[in-house]
Amino acid sequence: MERKIFNPIQRDHVLFLKTAAETGDACTLVEVELADGGGVGLHYHKTFSEQFECLSGEVQVQLGRELRILRPGEKATAAAGINHLFRNRSGKPCTFRVELRPASRGFEESLQIGYGLARDGQCKPNGFPKDRQVLAWLFAISESNLPGWMSLFEFVLRKQAKKARQKGLDKLLRERYVKY
Repeated sequence: MERKIFNPIQRDHVLFLKTAAETGDACTLVEVELADGGGVGLHYHKTFSEQFECLSGEVQVQLGRELRILRPGEKATAAAGINHLFRNRSGKPCTFRVELRPASRGFEESLQIGYGLARDGQCKPNGFPKDRQVLAWLFAISESNLPGWMSLFEFVLRKQAKKARQKGLDKLLRERYVKY
């Protein structure tokens, strides 16, 4: 069974090649087909690194203050704690792999749930869930952190994530959307 998910808002696909469960938590490996204009804003992770490898087209990867354009065969790694983003501004789709070391089950689940919510019309045009508590909880389980002054919002996000768990939203969302 191909383990590919689609986000109709962002118009991109994620294919799960290796999951935390399959690698004994050593790594998570996904392949992303990113539409032109797509990407993820500046953030960082405390517990895992992300290695990006371009397969086709061009993907921009920012590591700290350095912006690199990766072409097929080129790689870049965002070590744990490094501010980074990725985006496609090439005018056409691109494909790249992202390997997390060690694996992150929460990251895997956040993709499946976020894309599922988008398919079900539960996201705003910017791709964020309409429910702020769900957004906060997804942010928390993906182990994403905001850089610089934006980190001031993390306290509110963590508090909202806790409320989501207290309401049982975490269990409902996992049951509905997490397949692998």
